[in-house]
Amino acid sequence: MSATLITILLGIGILALSFAGIAVKIWAKKDGEFAGTCASNNPLVQEEGGGCGFCGARPEEKCKREEIPVR
Repeated sequence: MSATLITILLGIGILALSFAGIAVKIWAKKDGEFAGTCASNNPLVQEEGGGCGFCGARPEEKCKREEIPVR
């Protein structure tokens, strides 16, 4: 096998393992949620007092993702 083919196959294998790891984390977590995906966990937003760019939650509030209508 050529070195290029081995490199490509190795890269594809590493990407596959990465996706599998993310899938296992989503499957193993309750409701498939990742912890810390909102403004309350971003130190830059906390200092400025801004809200989450996605749901509008302030740093001291819980994520409002469930309240946002799906398009």
